[in-house]
Amino acid sequence: MQIIRFLPFASTLIVFVFAALVLSRYRQRGGLHSLLWGIGFIMYGLGTFAEAYLAFDYTAFMLHTWYLFGAILTPAWLGQGTIFLLVRRSRLAQISLIILTLVTLFAAVKIFSLPTTDKPFDVTVPVSAQYKDVLVRDGLSGALLGSFAAYGTLALVGGALYSAYVFWRKRIMPQRVLGNVLIAAGALSPALGGVLVANHMGDYLFISELLGAIIMFIGFLLATAQQPVAAPAAQAASS
Repeated sequence: MQIIRFLPFASTLIVFVFAALVLSRYRQRGGLHSLLWGIGFIMYGLGTFAEAYLAFDYTAFMLHTWYLFGAILTPAWLGQGTIFLLVRRSRLAQISLIILTLVTLFAAVKIFSLPTTDKPFDVTVPVSAQYKDVLVRDGLSGALLGSFAAYGTLALVGGALYSAYVFWRKRIMPQRVLGNVLIAAGALSPALGGVLVANHMGDYLFISELLGAIIMFIGFLLATAQQPVAAPAAQAASS
C-alpha cells in the first residue's frame, strides 16, 4: 500500500494544527500545562515528520531527529503538562520541569552525537523496524530512552489514575478524568506501534500515530474544559 507512506505527512500537518490550537489557548488563558502540552505536540509532530521523510529518503539527521523526538521526548513532555495540571504544589512541578529541561538538552546533544552504521537504510521499511541496525546506540542512550519513557508513562498514567481517584472521592470533574485517560492513551500509542511492527504490520503504525494524535487532542479539550456550574436553585416564592 504505497499511499500509506504519505499518511505520516497528514499526521504531521494535523499534529502541528493541534499544537497551534493548544498554544493559542495558552496565550489566551494561560496555564503552563497548556504550554507544555503544546510543546509535546510539536515534538510529536517533529517525530512523525522525520518518520514521513525517512519513508522516501534517508539522512542521518532525520534518523537522529526521529529517535530523539519520536522515540524519547514526547511522552515525557506531555506528562509534564499533566503534572502542571494536577499537582497543587507548584514548586514540585517547577523543579521537575527544570530537571526535565536540562536532561532534554543533554539528551539532544547525546543522541545527535550517536554514529550510524554502513548498513543501507531501506525506505520501504518503517524506521522503527530497522533503526537498531542503522543507529549505533550505547548504554547511556538506552538509559535515556528508558528514563524518559518511564517518566512519561508514570506522569500520564499516574495523572489519569489520580484524576479518577479525585472524581471517585469527590464526584467532581468527570471530564478531567476522561481527558487525562485519553491523553495517556494517545501519547502511549507509539508503544502500540512497536507491537504492530513486531508483528509485521508496520504499515498500520502510521494509522496508530494519527489516531494517537487525535485522541490526545480530544483529551486535551476535555481535561481543560471548564466544569459546568449548576444553576442556583430557584427560591420559593414569597406568600
